[in-house]
Amino acid sequence: MPAEFPDFRLGSVLATSFTGTLSERLGNAVERIPTPQRLVDWLAVNGLDVDSCTTAQLELARELRESIHLAATAAALHDALPASAVHVINDRSAQGRAAAFLTPEGERQWRLGSASRVEDALGVIAADAIGIIAGERDGRLALCASPTCQAAFFDTSRSRTRRWCDMNTCGNREKKARFLANQRKNPRSPRSAQ
Repeated sequence: MPAEFPDFRLGSVLATSFTGTLSERLGNAVERIPTPQRLVDWLAVNGLDVDSCTTAQLELARELRESIHLAATAAALHDALPASAVHVINDRSAQGRAAAFLTPEGERQWRLGSASRVEDALGVIAADAIGIIAGERDGRLALCASPTCQAAFFDTSRSRTRRWCDMNTCGNREKKARFLANQRKNPRSPRSAQ
């Protein structure tokens, strides 16, 4: 993938990984699908290959992304789901044409038709969002503890107490900030003397 674009932040849950294509929402936002081709790339990485994407389809994808983020955030906070977000998610789910297949390993895999369109892939993402927001999967929706991120993520940890959307980014950044703050408070700690 071209170096001029930020890396994708991939997770195990399709819908919340999709919302992660816009990160640091409350800080310096990072858009990970700034072009139609970048959306095609993200979909391919997630097993939803499409032939092409137009600017209008990219806008549909971004609208779905933001709607999933709004609905997942509301669900994580136990608030009412925004009607406009529910409408967009339902519309995208209904417009998609995809079929679920069972793999020999016993996992579900989505297959788009031979003339796959972005709308078909968005239908799969919307269906995944419906499943997690409706509580059909084992886990819980949570919000990242990073004050600049606040991404919605799906916590499947045993204790359901995960704090970060991604330990390698938000978690490490927050832990490093706490460590440096402690070092400034206690400049003569044993670690700094080494």
